[in-house]
Amino acid sequence: MKAVYATDLSAASEAAIENETCLECLGRIGVEELHLVTVVPDNVHAGTPGIDHVKRRRRALDRYQEVIEGAGLGVETHVVRGTPHRRINGIAESVGADLSIVSSRGKSPLENRLIGSTTRNLARTTVVPLLVNRIERGVDDPALVEKHLFERTLYATDFSENADRAFEAFSYLRHATQEATLVHVQTETSPGPDGDADPGQRLAELADRLEEWDVDATTDVRRGDPVDEILAVEAEYEPTTTLLGSRGRSRLRRLLLGSVSESVIANADGNVLLVPPERTV
Repeated sequence: MKAVYATDLSAASEAAIENETCLECLGRIGVEELHLVTVVPDNVHAGTPGIDHVKRRRRALDRYQEVIEGAGLGVETHVVRGTPHRRINGIAESVGADLSIVSSRGKSPLENRLIGSTTRNLARTTVVPLLVNRIERGVDDPALVEKHLFERTLYATDFSENADRAFEAFSYLRHATQEATLVHVQTETSPGPDGDADPGQRLAELADRLEEWDVDATTDVRRGDPVDEILAVEAEYEPTTTLLGSRGRSRLRRLLLGSVSESVIANADGNVLLVPPERTV
């Protein structure tokens, strides 16, 4: 597997990239090659007196590269200019990446209101599964909130086609996942699976599949607001990563602020792995 790791060279990004446990978890799910990407935004002028932005970023990436190679992973570095989420998506497509990774402190009221953040824009437009790696907030020397990325995974499903696609991520996550919690939130407009199938039974069937992979699985059916209930389950079970699918990549979806996936990414305490819909040609 190939992964694109986007970094803004902040202390938060450095904490994630230089963490040996995090790198080991990526290797365990099959990541063999990391593409480190840093984007010089268009509004940062190349001719800023006394500052060579590209050279500074290349030096930083060289330092990260040594750490990653020491963990046994291959590395390529990319310093590019443009709009961050567009360039990150573009590189993911061009190198044939299986995963994109971005660090985020999250849970900031200001960040939750801004639609221009790289993390939120990536959540809306990502072309491959996106791992939002949560970093501590409010400290000068930040660390990863959860170093063992996929050890305990919370999977949220509405039984849609894309939620099923997200579940298939366990085909590689299972090599790092020991425990999984499967949750469905019933609402008036989305009570459960199509037809007469019982949501509890459907979750049990998924749990059986995970048990065959030696993953201990529990199920939880709730009723209420999907975002509130998913976050409540996260607080109760304390997973290291929450896995869910996004609904689509339409222009309308990208403009809406209220999607379940974006709200979970903005407010979750731990990491979030977002699986986008399969691309149509």
